[in-house]
Amino acid sequence: MVVCSVAQFAPEEDKAANLASITRLVADAKTRGSDLVVFPEYSMFTVPVMDERFVASAEPLDGPFVTAISGLAARHGMAIVCGMNEATDAGSHIHNTLLAVDPRGQIVATYRKLHLYDAFGYTESQLVTPGPIEQPATFLVKDLRFGMQTCYDLRFPEVTRRLIDAGVDAVLMPAEWVPGPLKEDHWTTLLRARAIENTVYLAAADQCGRAGAGNSMIVDPMGVVVAALGEEEGLATAILDPARITRVRTKNPAIHLRRFAVVPAGTS
Repeated sequence: MVVCSVAQFAPEEDKAANLASITRLVADAKTRGSDLVVFPEYSMFTVPVMDERFVASAEPLDGPFVTAISGLAARHGMAIVCGMNEATDAGSHIHNTLLAVDPRGQIVATYRKLHLYDAFGYTESQLVTPGPIEQPATFLVKDLRFGMQTCYDLRFPEVTRRLIDAGVDAVLMPAEWVPGPLKEDHWTTLLRARAIENTVYLAAADQCGRAGAGNSMIVDPMGVVVAALGEEEGLATAILDPARITRVRTKNPAIHLRRFAVVPAGTS
């Protein structure tokens, strides 16, 4: 079993202040006995408008932000997942990257967002390069295997299904789910749908404040919301139990019974 927390806060332009918030929430998660804490997309830096400040803020995977996150993980003996602005060789663009660090402070997986948020009046692709389509990177925390995806990826069910094909027991979903008409309803509906149709745990950490709708939550393989937050900063914590996954998949062997596979668009 894994004790998992999703951390909800409102990152801003001040990277030091964001890191201070992360540090405080990691310490809070430790007091809850968490083995893993998940932070939102763009936890390192964000501003309401997608502009060149995102590029200016970017750092490599061996930069000060990742070094600080690795130190936090090692100090508290806890796995940490969070979103960062990763520098690329093309100086005009960044990767929207998720970082997974193990309790020793070692990077065990990265994920670069595949589906950029060019929707609802926003154009993420102006400054972000999508990640390559490759075998999903997964990692273990105790007896569970985890995979990652980001925010707008939630609207593409094949992303989660590819993680299931890679053997994950739980999907981690950092997000900056921008508020708007019906957006909160889409968020909660789609999170539960991805958990139900794939019979997995789903832990979603959203931003709150000006840029995020909040409503971070942990959903079990039957679609039951077992821990959740509202609109304010905080943590939601739940136990992820592999026996629950086994029982649900015995009742509903949908993964075993499916008749279609996921292949990249444009392939035959």
